Amino acid sequence: MTRAADILKLTPAGLYCEAGDFYVDPLRKVPRAVITHGHSDHARAGHEAVLATKETLAVMAARYGEKFAGTRQALHFGETIALASAQVTLKPAGHVIGSAQVVIEVAGKRVVVSGDYKRARDPTCPPFEPMPCDIFITEATFGLPLFRHPPAADEAAKLLHALQLFPDRPHTIGAYSLGKAQRLIALFREAGHHAPIYVDAPTSKLCAVYVAHGVPLGDIRLLASTPAADLNGAIVVGMAELPEGTNDPVTAYASGWMRTRKRARAANVDMPLIVSDHADWDELTQTIEEVAPGELWITHGEEAALLHWARTKGIRARPLSIAGYGDEEDPEAAPSA
Repeated sequence: MTRAADILKLTPAGLYCEAGDFYVDPLRKVPRAVITHGHSDHARAGHEAVLATKETLAVMAARYGEKFAGTRQALHFGETIALASAQVTLKPAGHVIGSAQVVIEVAGKRVVVSGDYKRARDPTCPPFEPMPCDIFITEATFGLPLFRHPPAADEAAKLLHALQLFPDRPHTIGAYSLGKAQRLIALFREAGHHAPIYVDAPTSKLCAVYVAHGVPLGDIRLLASTPAADLNGAIVVGMAELPEGTNDPVTAYASGWMRTRKRARAANVDMPLIVSDHADWDELTQTIEEVAPGELWITHGEEAALLHWARTKGIRARPLSIAGYGDEEDPEAAPSA
């Protein structure tokens, strides 16, 4: 009889499903990889075969080039494919464009790998869908009760209010190029800001992926080719420096870590914006209760508090240490970033 706990095992290359002969978000080159989303700590180039959503495949192509894998296969949300004796389905994770939970079913047992996820609304990707399962593997980037994110639209409104107060100064927002940047831009557009928004080259490349997959972002322009005078009174998203000749900027940085005073001070900006693409404490616990797993595996963050919470609820839980998640591509994934 197959046990749910036997469906996935931790190997030096990452989580491996023997029944389907594939890895989920492997840490090194493997024959077959199922990828949850396009951040580089989860999506690496060089695998012989990659299965992911079409959006994640497009992100990988934009970042690594068209030959990022030997072969690739796109799977729609809700579509199921047989890999050997395993059934694999991708469900929305709500993290960034194309982000997916990997649902693995073997002999009537179900394991769900969440990847990175959030429950808050995001106009650039479909919302997370809870999937009841025998084992739920959850991230815990913000797995402490102090992390409770405010509505992202309210944080975006703070930046737009500052723009009204200082209409002759550039307003720069530090935000990583995949996910956070596009979400902020979409929120600015929803709030009625339709002026050009300027971005650095990596962000521009990924904005093009979003637009190609039906996410409207409005007038996006490349920062490097813009005269300094045009940036005064404009919003600039990304990590690039402003050209000489611009007025003194109003600076902001967007991250869930801006919730803590220490991290907000370390950012050394005028406006720390608490905007996260990861689930906060309430979203983590809400999700676990909705999924109602027989067992909970916790990885990628603050495991201890969530372990204690789960056990007080009568949920069997254990930490799952996977070295290699939480690198520089996704600064929210590690407190040191």
